[in-house]
This record gives sequence, C-alpha cells and structure tokens, in this order.
Amino acid sequence: MAKQTESAESIYKVVEVIGTSRKSWDDAAKNAVETAASTLRDLRVAEIVKLDMKVEDGKVQAYRARVMLSFKYES
Repeated sequence: MAKQTESAESIYKVVEVIGTSRKSWDDAAKNAVETAASTLRDLRVAEIVKLDMKVEDGKVQAYRARVMLSFKYES
C-alpha cells in the first residue's frame, strides 16, 4: 500500500487582533500573538498592519499594535 502524503493544498484563516502595552510596540505585538496563541492552534504568520498610541494629557499612555494572524485549518 502506498504511503499517504500530506496534500500540497492548504486553507488558512486570517484574524485581526490588537495588542496593547504600556512599554513598547514590540511588547504590544508580542502580547497580541501570545494571547491569541492560547486559543488558536497552528499559527503560521503574524503581520503588523498598524501601530498607534493612546495619548492622554500630552503623554503616551499605551502602545497598540494591530496584527493580522493566519492559522491553518485542520483537515
């Protein structure tokens, strides 16, 4: 019997998440990915699509990173 191989065709889902941090954009992006990874399996790619900051009284209060995450659908 021939050995079954994984199909070359795959389907991926893309979701958008926003991470926040009081320290940096790097931490905000990392928080977004690591939090999403606790409920999404098989994350493949994380793309930062937007960076912004929350400002109050002329001071930066928080950094925010909007991240698009892709993960593979299970077959």
